[in-house]
Amino acid sequence: MYAPNLTEKATILVVDDTPDNLTLLSSLLKDEYKVKVANSGEKALKIAAASQPPDLILLDIMMPVMDGYEVCRRLQDDPVTRRIPIIFVTAKREIEDEKIGLDLGAVDYISKPYSIPIVKARVRAHVRHKQQADMLESMAMIDALTHIPNRRRFNDILDSEWRRSCRKGSPLSLLMVDIDFFKPYNDHYGHGRGDICLAQVAEALAAVVNRPGDLAARYGGEEFTAVLPHTDEEGARHIAEQFRVVLESLAIPHAHSSVANHVTVSIGVASAVCSEQFAASELLLIADRALYQAKKAGRNRVVVGTCTMQDEETQVDSASCKQPM
Repeated sequence: MYAPNLTEKATILVVDDTPDNLTLLSSLLKDEYKVKVANSGEKALKIAAASQPPDLILLDIMMPVMDGYEVCRRLQDDPVTRRIPIIFVTAKREIEDEKIGLDLGAVDYISKPYSIPIVKARVRAHVRHKQQADMLESMAMIDALTHIPNRRRFNDILDSEWRRSCRKGSPLSLLMVDIDFFKPYNDHYGHGRGDICLAQVAEALAAVVNRPGDLAARYGGEEFTAVLPHTDEEGARHIAEQFRVVLESLAIPHAHSSVANHVTVSIGVASAVCSEQFAASELLLIADRALYQAKKAGRNRVVVGTCTMQDEETQVDSASCKQPM
């Protein structure tokens, strides 16, 4: 389930090209926070864009090659890192310097030499604010019935993971899942039992799609989805089949299914490596068409999509997308 864990220490990234400054700030904060350090702007950007980004960045301005202003610009331009609060820590004391930093998107400005109580108080205040904002956002990103991420959260993660795939050249896979004959289930057992069934399917999906970085979400109605970073076609097929088998093993009774006497699912799989000619929306379309083919072929099965998969209404243009791995 997507929600900030307030029992864990927040993570602070300290960015400074001077080793003594890194050591001093780390020692001030290490008892209350997890502290990561970077001695250059380039390293800071890599750490900030990792799968577990920091909760707050303390950023020096005067650094060689890439100064703090440029690091801030790049962090603000990237949707993956845009929401990380930045505090500039610098020896610059001019009002205009502070204005530049705040205009770029920094939340605060601390001047050197440090006042230890001020540094700790400001870090604590901004971390608390970030955690509260994350908690409010998580409430808007969770499906109220199944308690797993909702479609909005799925769309955000798909976009950010697609960008990560573009940067790293790593494969990204999607699963589109549909409960077989769910309308007859609801009609026969009632909507209360239907809600329980949806929650059971969601729990089973989240249990299988459980690696760091993976996301299981409710797409809408009786449809679910999963985002699988760093996963090629074969790996995604294995996870999809594992989930299908796990759900069958639950043996949730379904007297009005034409496939089995228990609840089953059909799953479409799509895998690709990002390219300039291939958008994340096309990957989603391939997974959706694969799901259609799984249902058309008899349901309770996994179908892996290709760039040329089609039905009578649409076709994905094979010239516009890179073949799945």
